[in-house]
Amino acid sequence: MRDQKLKQKSDLTKSGNNMKIYTKTGDKGETSLFGGQRVSKANLRIDAYGTLDELLSYIGLLRDQEVNKKIKPLLIEIQDRLFTIGAELATAPEKGKTRKHPDLYEEDITILENAIDEMNEQLEPMRFFVLPGGHQAVSFAHLARCVCRKAERLIIALHQTEPVNDLILQYVNRLSDYLFTLSRYMSKQLNAEEIPWKPRVKK
Repeated sequence: MRDQKLKQKSDLTKSGNNMKIYTKTGDKGETSLFGGQRVSKANLRIDAYGTLDELLSYIGLLRDQEVNKKIKPLLIEIQDRLFTIGAELATAPEKGKTRKHPDLYEEDITILENAIDEMNEQLEPMRFFVLPGGHQAVSFAHLARCVCRKAERLIIALHQTEPVNDLILQYVNRLSDYLFTLSRYMSKQLNAEEIPWKPRVKK
């Protein structure tokens, strides 16, 4: 039975029906960009799109929260845009001008801005900083926001050495604003406790 299963696995690999999970090409700490260029896994470009992958997973966690059921389509769309950005960042610079890859549009940013405006209309104006927390789902939103800011910093650092599409910079910046606003909106929906930050000063 074991030999039969091994043969079936081998046949699937040979037939190309399954994508091979391990390639062993990264065992020495290198990976390939789209276009074939080999770079260190510690390369800033890899760090940037790897952090986007982390963010994408946190967006999935937000998508799975019952409180976000109505905005699930938008969260899926955001995940799709993050894949788009990741594909562009994963392309070797010299190949980016000729290689076809998914596109980002100004309307993608407008969608986020409209969503922010709609939520803000239902929220009280910000009067103080709030300590993240109050409800597990809200905490997930804050985690996503922090990872988004980290991704933005890495992309900006990359941009300082290798030009990055301006729309990518704008989208990731606006997405962090969206996630911050979403955390406040979720708090309201869940009647979560908001604890204001009260700076401790010497008397």
